[in-house]
Amino acid sequence: MVNPHHESLFIGGRWVTPASAEKITVLGSSTEDVLGSVPAGTEKDIDAAVDAARAAFDDPHGWAAWQPARRADALRRLADALERRKEAVTRTVSAQNGMTITLSEQVEGVLPTTLLRYYADLIRDDTGEDIRDGMLGAPVHVRREPLGVVAAIVPWNAPQLLSATKYAPGLAAGCTFVLKPSPETVLDAVLFAEAVEEADLPPGVINIVPAGREVGAYLVSHPDVDKVAFTGSTAAGRQIAATCGSLLRPVTLELGGKSAAVILDDVDLGTAIAEPFFHATLLANGQACFASTRVLAPRSRYDEVVDAVSSLVGGLTVGDPLDPGTQIGPMAGARQRDRVEGYIEKGKAEGARLVVGGTRPASEKGFYVTPTVFADVDNSQTIAREEIFGPVLSVIAYTDEDDAVRIANDSEYGLGGSVWTDNDERGMRVARRIHTGTIGLNHYTVDPAAPFGGVKASGLGREFGPEALRNYQQIKSIYR
Repeated sequence: MVNPHHESLFIGGRWVTPASAEKITVLGSSTEDVLGSVPAGTEKDIDAAVDAARAAFDDPHGWAAWQPARRADALRRLADALERRKEAVTRTVSAQNGMTITLSEQVEGVLPTTLLRYYADLIRDDTGEDIRDGMLGAPVHVRREPLGVVAAIVPWNAPQLLSATKYAPGLAAGCTFVLKPSPETVLDAVLFAEAVEEADLPPGVINIVPAGREVGAYLVSHPDVDKVAFTGSTAAGRQIAATCGSLLRPVTLELGGKSAAVILDDVDLGTAIAEPFFHATLLANGQACFASTRVLAPRSRYDEVVDAVSSLVGGLTVGDPLDPGTQIGPMAGARQRDRVEGYIEKGKAEGARLVVGGTRPASEKGFYVTPTVFADVDNSQTIAREEIFGPVLSVIAYTDEDDAVRIANDSEYGLGGSVWTDNDERGMRVARRIHTGTIGLNHYTVDPAAPFGGVKASGLGREFGPEALRNYQQIKSIYR
């Protein structure tokens, strides 16, 4: 793990003294012990970071002006530097937010380097310019140019991956960054800064300022920021969208979800679907925005589905996130645990039937909630409408295929989802009818080569794939 009590901020390619002596202290999600601390960034620190990013972008011979192949080499150096810190990163993230170490090794240890190398390869031979036959008899040059300084604001549930979904395509496009990690997961950001320093990126290309919401709002509205990239709650996303709208500032928002796992009446509920169903519904202790936490079951097999889901959830191993045998770790903090428990009480109060879980484990330490299943849930109830962001599943009955699609679409969100069937053709038909940005057939796994994002209140824009590059580019037409 990193030096537990860090004193400096990474701004302008070097470690600098922060403007304030205030600290962000991080508690272990499974122990409640102090893991370490970092400086709490202030508006003055944001000013310094934005100035450094602005200077790096505006340098006529700097990052934005580099040939794509040169930037690609730098991205690969950063990937290599991160890979050398993989074990420290994954253990630090898991200790902070409760993500199980087996998941963290993939999500936080592998995927950021995968994305850096993917975008390095994608841009290496890209000229950044297309020539089209104009309709007026002369060619038109269409250029893709970097947008400028990006404010990237990321949450605590997968801090390294969600940072990479922004800086990997953004750096590839030629942008510079001010990254604001969430206060719950700031120790891993120090490791990332060390990797940036080792990779020898030009000073100011990436700057990191851990801070709370108020300082984050200041960053979003900063006059020298050209684009905002945010992952977090829909409520915060609406505020950011309003600010960027008034400033006519480009913004991408990856927000909340309340996705549906549609179990069709022909599915085999045997053990073969147990692991993929767990990953689609309860990945990261339910602290995943795309989780299919509404389980839609056919009335003809409702009791059977409730029994199968309850048996699966009730048999999960709850424990230390750093133990490879653990399947469900703690919530990221006391506030998140209290939020989840509040929703469990709402579920019971509104008449849903608690089948499994809904309590704290016997352990005296850690922010744990046992994985929970509610049956007899109506889609109008609070636990079926609002994002809980914890290990709570609601099993909702439907009558036929049309009714299942109706219920799945009856949500303000549209980020993920899954369809479970023994008939691929039927499953694809249902998947195409569900109004969501992404959906899986008999599993749910985000593929870095495919665009990821939501519709409705789940966000604006797409991450991953070639499409993500467009988030960080502006188009210029040159008429000859």
